[in-house]
Amino acid sequence: QVQLRESGGGLVQAGGSLRLSCAASGRTFSNYHMGWFRQAPGKERELVARLTSAGSTYYAETVKGRFTVSRDNAKNTVYLQMNSLKSEDTAVYYCAAGTYGGPYSYGYNNWGQGTQVTVSS
Repeated sequence: QVQLRESGGGLVQAGGSLRLSCAASGRTFSNYHMGWFRQAPGKERELVARLTSAGSTYYAETVKGRFTVSRDNAKNTVYLQMNSLKSEDTAVYYCAAGTYGGPYSYGYNNWGQGTQVTVSS
């Protein structure tokens, strides 16, 4: 098990940038697949980006080319760099870790508390 804590959310104008961080506890952080999910009001939680333990990255089509996921295993931290933000990116963003991973939330059994991202148009 790992404990996750997100930070870096906030209010930004459309076209701006934010970088989310997810700090993880535990000595086996590098073995976990990591995911960033988001949930907007009235909508289901959806995958934004994921990063496998081997370093492969995958992105939702809606954020491809604008968001970048990365990890620093030495710091037990995963990042989500978000550029060219749009109003439709407004949501609570969650960091997740799992030994299965994949594009669905059931592949992750460790979740952070979430951080709000609000993009004003």
